Amino acid sequence: MASLTDLVNLDLSDCTDRIIAEYIWIGGTGIDLRSKARTVKGPITDPSQLPKWNYDGSSTGQAPGEDSEVILYPQAIFKDPFRKGNHILVMCDCYTPQGEPIPTNKRYSAAKVFSHPDVAAEVPWYGIEQEYTLLQKDVSWPLGWPVGGYPGPQGPYYCAAGADKAFGRDVVDAHYKACLYAGINISGINGEVMPGQVGSTLYSPAVLQVARMQPSL
Repeated sequence: MASLTDLVNLDLSDCTDRIIAEYIWIGGTGIDLRSKARTVKGPITDPSQLPKWNYDGSSTGQAPGEDSEVILYPQAIFKDPFRKGNHILVMCDCYTPQGEPIPTNKRYSAAKVFSHPDVAAEVPWYGIEQEYTLLQKDVSWPLGWPVGGYPGPQGPYYCAAGADKAFGRDVVDAHYKACLYAGINISGINGEVMPGQVGSTLYSPAVLQVARMQPSL
């Protein structure tokens, strides 16, 4: 009998030309992520090859119940580090059926700024740091903290090495490798000042949301 690991890692890519495209978008709070998957004919090498899709915006806080349809516009694709093969992650922007950006589509406003000739003539550099905290299973308490208590003073944990200071390094490394596999322009990671806190540096804010998806999928 196959183990759960065997089922999770099931690879049937040689048996079909169909692939799974996981459409990802920013939800109604502006920080939550939503996604759903669809089958498309592969391989896909550019987001323009993908169809637009829709979802119920009233269930994500992005549209009223009487007019709830929101349209997903594929903007960028990344290799899927979980399904592997030719499967992809798809970063999307959100629009009304009439083609207007919805209020939470901040990427639309950013694109207008960055496409301005004065801005396009520049060569900007970005260093976007995404920090996150690993939590202990079942108790939602930071990894490396005594349950119900607090760690020692800051100092030993920043850029630390060793199992008694760098907590959850196996998970951190898995996230790092998943980002690299996906094609996300991540430049590095480091332990932060608090036990269980990690910082990762990205060169582009456009891929920040996809990087956040890596530990959650």
